[in-house]
Amino acid sequence: MQRPGADGAGMIPKAVMSEEDGASILINEAATEAFGEDLGRAAGPGDVICLCGTLGAGKTRLVMGMARALGSGALVTSPTFSIVHEYVDGRVPLFHFDLYRLETAEELWALGWEDYLDREGVVAVEWADRFPEMIPAGASWWRLEQAGTGRRRIVRRLGIGEGEPR
Repeated sequence: MQRPGADGAGMIPKAVMSEEDGASILINEAATEAFGEDLGRAAGPGDVICLCGTLGAGKTRLVMGMARALGSGALVTSPTFSIVHEYVDGRVPLFHFDLYRLETAEELWALGWEDYLDREGVVAVEWADRFPEMIPAGASWWRLEQAGTGRRRIVRRLGIGEGEPR
């Protein structure tokens, strides 16, 4: 169930260092993690947060902040090779997916994707734009881009049915 702010609408994260053209500029990795903390504080059971962007754009760094805000003390690393990491030591479980190495949606299905969505945790999905058909309606979509030395540009994207195609 979505609560106010969990989808990113109307939320002005404390981590934003500046804004330009509707995008937030995060000046360093700490600001990217702080933005993730803001998302994590707003997130709750059943929320799906999709993170898109190139290699090195800061997707995993953002999830580090989310995990901390959700109360996890675990070391957060990229699940590039394992595809999913579970952080269940916080107030709400966090299931962190990286779809970069998957070639088909069927591979995601075989990993138990639907079961994760039903587990009442927060699901963070890096490279979600590889399989948008697998993402439930109501997910929060974010695009991270490199914006110069150590800086990141992050833009909230709308999901299917909200006026913007993926």
